[in-house]
Amino acid sequence: MGGATLLKETGPREVFCGLTSIVWLHRRMPDAFFLVVGSRTCAHLIQSAAGVMIFAEPRFGTAILEERDLAGLADAHDELDRVVKDLLARRPEIRTLFLVGSCPSEVIKIDLARVAERLNSVLKGQVRVLNYSGSGIETTFTQGEDGALKALVPLMPKSQEDQLLLVGTLANSVEDRLIKIFQRLGIKKIASFPPRQSIDLPTVGPGTKVLLTQPYLTDTARVLKDRGAEIIKAPFPLGVEGSRLWMEAAASAFNIEESVVHSTLEPLILRSLKALEPYKEKLSGKRLFLLPESQLEIPLARFLQRECGMELVEVGTPYLNRDLMQPELELLPEETFVMEGQHVEKQLDRVRQKQPDLVVCGMGLANPLEAEGISTKWSIELVFSPIHGIDQAADLAELFSRPLHRRQLLNQKNLATV
Repeated sequence: MGGATLLKETGPREVFCGLTSIVWLHRRMPDAFFLVVGSRTCAHLIQSAAGVMIFAEPRFGTAILEERDLAGLADAHDELDRVVKDLLARRPEIRTLFLVGSCPSEVIKIDLARVAERLNSVLKGQVRVLNYSGSGIETTFTQGEDGALKALVPLMPKSQEDQLLLVGTLANSVEDRLIKIFQRLGIKKIASFPPRQSIDLPTVGPGTKVLLTQPYLTDTARVLKDRGAEIIKAPFPLGVEGSRLWMEAAASAFNIEESVVHSTLEPLILRSLKALEPYKEKLSGKRLFLLPESQLEIPLARFLQRECGMELVEVGTPYLNRDLMQPELELLPEETFVMEGQHVEKQLDRVRQKQPDLVVCGMGLANPLEAEGISTKWSIELVFSPIHGIDQAADLAELFSRPLHRRQLLNQKNLATV
């Protein structure tokens, strides 16, 4: 499975919870609403992460559990029914309502699956009510999307038709571009999941070939496979090489001739490699340490090492699905240390000992490391940025060169002051 050294550690961790994925999911499906059953802390987290002004009308909210709910002095189920009724009366355009579990709702064991079943019976088709967990006890921040998509899979219509299904949320412009490239390759039917409207679910069945766009969709891939779909194994579409191998894997699954693939992709590759050169000069030889948070770490490490010349000190990931990640692991250098899980204090000790040029980490760790003179890149920024595909390789590299350039400017300013 490649020569990388696979290790695992457990202990205290420093990550966002799965509620954070609501921030991009509610933009993807404007006819859906995400109702978090949680505390005021949950509400503050999502509001802060989304950056939504208080007078806006977002497609998410929080049914706040008060002290009476947590103490069992009030019937949380009755309160939740009331909140849902008021919400739907005010927002009749909602077509899919996600009830999202949180740490507080999990601790007091509110059965949101039962609540969703009851509400579906009461609403009688007016709105589809689904549930999944975004609790920080169980999930990291990208796993919230995995939970939401897994909840949608049972509703997907069955079909025997041959199709390519792109699974995972992408920026609309990036997705449109990728679909056009696949169409030029000769793939006739291409669908996306999640769809841009929650009620327009794609079909699934034995003719469906799934190409994952994101590496954190383990449960979704499993339930799609249970529905008869075939999961195409490939590196993920980050960088020129990863995107090329990703598209070639899809073309092979549909028996498209190599000459067609080469003639279609070669102009895109040449243009992107030229655009990548300035950033490669800045990143080459720099030492990189990735702390676990998004599950994008292994594909990012592969891109930055193979295409930008960075040296990998350690590659952390919250969870490691060896089956889905096998194509990525095989591309890493043999001496690469891949650490599944986290003991945050031990990892920070290793960061201070190794003194890398750049650390990819969560926002909570970035400022303290910056104060110690270590350049950082926020993991969460990579989820919100359009970084997938051959065309985006230079933009992806630029995100990592930016903090190094900032550090250089600060050092020059300090020298000038002295």
